[in-house]
Amino acid sequence: MAHKERMTSRERVIKALNHEEPDRIPIDLGGFQTGIHKKAYIELLDYLGIDDEPTIMDPVQQLAGPCEELLERFHVDIRYVCAHGPESFKGGIERNTRGGRLWHDLKDEFGVIWSMPDDQQLYMDISHHPLAGATVKDLAEYPFPKGDDPTRFTGVREKALELRSQTPYAISTGIGGVVYEICWYMRGLERWFTDMIENPGFCEALLDKMLKFWLGYFDGFMAEVGDIIDIVMIGDDLTGQSGPLFSPDFYRKVVKPRQKKLVRHIKSLTNAKIWYHTCGACYKYIPELIDNGIDILNPVQIGLVDMDPRKLKEQFGKQLVFWGGAIDTQHVLPFAEPGQIKDHVRANLEVFKPGGGYIFNNVHNIQVGVPPENIVALFDSGYEFGFYD
Repeated sequence: MAHKERMTSRERVIKALNHEEPDRIPIDLGGFQTGIHKKAYIELLDYLGIDDEPTIMDPVQQLAGPCEELLERFHVDIRYVCAHGPESFKGGIERNTRGGRLWHDLKDEFGVIWSMPDDQQLYMDISHHPLAGATVKDLAEYPFPKGDDPTRFTGVREKALELRSQTPYAISTGIGGVVYEICWYMRGLERWFTDMIENPGFCEALLDKMLKFWLGYFDGFMAEVGDIIDIVMIGDDLTGQSGPLFSPDFYRKVVKPRQKKLVRHIKSLTNAKIWYHTCGACYKYIPELIDNGIDILNPVQIGLVDMDPRKLKEQFGKQLVFWGGAIDTQHVLPFAEPGQIKDHVRANLEVFKPGGGYIFNNVHNIQVGVPPENIVALFDSGYEFGFYD
């Protein structure tokens, strides 16, 4: 028997975020952590017979901005409103030749340079850490960008109002609030990990610079859209495949208080729910994140240590909304047959569905090499098995 939708997308998302059962599970695709690589996107469009000229919304991850026809085909319920660089920042990609290869180089606002070889075009990796040799004294003189520069937010209110008045969708911000990760982007991961042991004062000073940036950023952003949006996305990767990437004591003493301050500050500016992204086996940090004040966890990387869907739902399902967790994207989505995809999705939804508190999504971005028929099976299964009786 065919199911019938009884809610708008926004009504459906709000129900799920409030731990109530909507008509069906809301579906997401198209964010900076819930998106699709441009090469996988091009293959998917060809498979579905959809005509679109791909645009890159994130050059570092090489994510495509999905067209409206695809979003509607997959019954996607969320649309995104993002700020942009300030007028004073002259970004863009330069092409440079090094070592006999053509490279695409992108310098971001913080002075980090990201590079990608032209003959690969999969992702950008960091090729320059501007604070690699810096001292605490140097931080006072470094030209950090201003988060509250008003030119970042030109046009975003108009875009948000257009989505609210002319479409039925829930509205989310893009990713922000990256208090921890940008620090090691600027410092270099190996040096940063050494600093956490030998030079924690430097870490605290740089984290404070990042926190200041993001507090100002959200002051400006929420002044424009805080009364319109439904979800604010923030995040820092804290864990890897088997658990924390660095000392939990350092997290609790140094990183967590700054994250908590940011979350509480955002909540003072908007009633939107706070979505937090960390990859990996983050089970041990979930109570800490809840204490910080987050409402939503992404990407819910099932298949890792302590990340069993049933365990997560039973222990944290009344406190957290799970956004992701639909499929094992490392071992199942790229390699299984469509029928196996369907069975895998159905089993996970049987766990996550009850009581609401769940948004359907691939676990993190869909990568190059995932067969388009598997992507279709993923989202068609999410829609088919997502209805509540």
